[in-house]
Parts: sequence; C-alpha cells; structure tokens
Amino acid sequence: MSHLLEGKVALVTGAGHGIGRGHALELARHGAQVVVNDLGGSVSGEGSGKDADDVVRLIKEAGGEAIADYGDVSSDADVELMIGRAVDAFGKLDVVVNNAGIVRDKVVWKMTPEDFDKVIAVHLRGTWLTSHYAAQHWRERAKAGERLNARIINTTSGAGLVGNFGQSNYAAAKAAVAGLTLTLSLELGRTGVTVNCIGPAANTRITASVGKWDVRIREADEIDGDEFDPMDPAVSSPLVAWLASDEAGYVNGQVLRAIGDKIHLMQPWTEAASVSNGGKRWDAAELGRLLGTRLFRVQTPGLSIG
Repeated sequence: MSHLLEGKVALVTGAGHGIGRGHALELARHGAQVVVNDLGGSVSGEGSGKDADDVVRLIKEAGGEAIADYGDVSSDADVELMIGRAVDAFGKLDVVVNNAGIVRDKVVWKMTPEDFDKVIAVHLRGTWLTSHYAAQHWRERAKAGERLNARIINTTSGAGLVGNFGQSNYAAAKAAVAGLTLTLSLELGRTGVTVNCIGPAANTRITASVGKWDVRIREADEIDGDEFDPMDPAVSSPLVAWLASDEAGYVNGQVLRAIGDKIHLMQPWTEAASVSNGGKRWDAAELGRLLGTRLFRVQTPGLSIG
C-alpha cells in the first residue's frame, strides 16, 4: 500500500459503482480512510440501496479503512450528516471528491421540468452542499490554528465543456460545476483548501444508458491491475489520488480531463478575437458587418473588411 495519502480522510460521493468506486478504491490504496457514499439508486435517480457496502468490503479486505454512507447528495440534511459521519468516524475530513451523478436524457422539447431539476439537484446542488459543509468544518479547524492541506475535487464532463445533444440538464449541471470550481478555489484558497475539477471518460452504467454504443461495463475491481483499458472507470482515479495529496498543493482552480492514456489541462473561456467601435455607440446595422468579417470570418459577397 502506498503512503501518498496516509493520514487523510476522504469522502467520495456516488462511490458504489463506476468512476466513484474506482476513486474510493484508489484513495484507500494510497492510505486514505474513506467514506463511501452512495444512495444506491438507478442511473436516473430512482430507488435506494446499500451498494456502498460492497466497496467498503473491498477496501477492508485489502487492509484499508472505510465506512458506508447512504445519503442523498441533493438533501441538505443528508449532506450535513454525511460530513459529520466522516468526522465522527475518523476525527476529521481532508478530501471531498464530488462524483455522484444521474442522467435523464431527452431533447429539450421532451424533457420535463422534473427531469431538469433532478439532474441539476444531484450534480450541482450536491456538489455545492458537500463543499458548503466541508468548508464550514475546515474553517473551524483553521480558526483553531490548524494549518490545512484540504482538497475538493469536482467532476465535469465533455457535455459540460462542449455540449451534447439530448443532455441540456446534464450539460448545464456539468458546466456549472466547472464554474463553481473556479469560484470555490478563490473563496477557499487562503484557508489551505484547493478546489479542482476532473473530466473523466469511461464505460459506466451511465454510459450504457445512453444507448448509442455497445458498452462493456466492468467495475474498477474487475479489471486486472496489469491491464490497460482506456475506458476503465478508474482511468482518472490516479489523478484524483494525486490531486488529493499534499504534493498537489500548488494546483488550484484547474479543470483536467483524463481520457485514456492522456491528461489534458483545460482552459476556461478566453477572448479569442475582438472588434472595437472606436469609442462610439454600436449601430446594429453596422455591427453585423463587423462581427461577420472580423469575429466570425463569414465569407459574404459584397462585404469587405474595410
């Protein structure tokens, strides 16, 4: 067992299956004590169960320490208890990995307000709630004179960064999580808390539910340690473990995508091109010509750059 995270206490949400399960196992492998959270519901957010128990068992069989939590990340009361359970069991909390998620995919004219609200609640509200209660815990420790090295690691996706047909709820939530990461990194950085965001790509129950591809679903613990599967649900877990460590203290407010054998540092919105009106009020009729020729480079007969 590695000692990279020895002495750390980590909470991983949505850790009963897939990517979260891979994160929980990887963090434990490097010495962290892990709170394995999972509501135990379906990929669309229905039902509940004790799927987290399997992951706790796997961690303990490998010599690690873990407890299960079955709370709903979109519930204020459940998340407050979740953070408290980590502190009660292990004395503190150092790392929050926000991974829990569901999908309810439909094109916008068929999606119901409930479909939209539920996905936003799990991904965005859930990420904010765990960050909120963890931040309160960390501020109390900082006020008591402790020097912190705490971490929040959020989860975005390609849908949130570039969009995806039929996922207006999921894409909006994941884009918001990336924006939330940037703000939390500013708010918590001086406390000794870094906040970063990963964008994994893997075969999971959610991937299979999309129905576009013939997906072979394997849990992280079902893949041999010597095998490289680019769609392994744990392909991003080593990155999460490193971001959770003290070594990664200089990385804050970043979005990183882990796809196959590559890790990409993403850039937020930047100014790609600009036009100026020379200090005058914009004129709508003139604006179209300027934007078309100077920003969007539209090749329109009769228009000239001037």
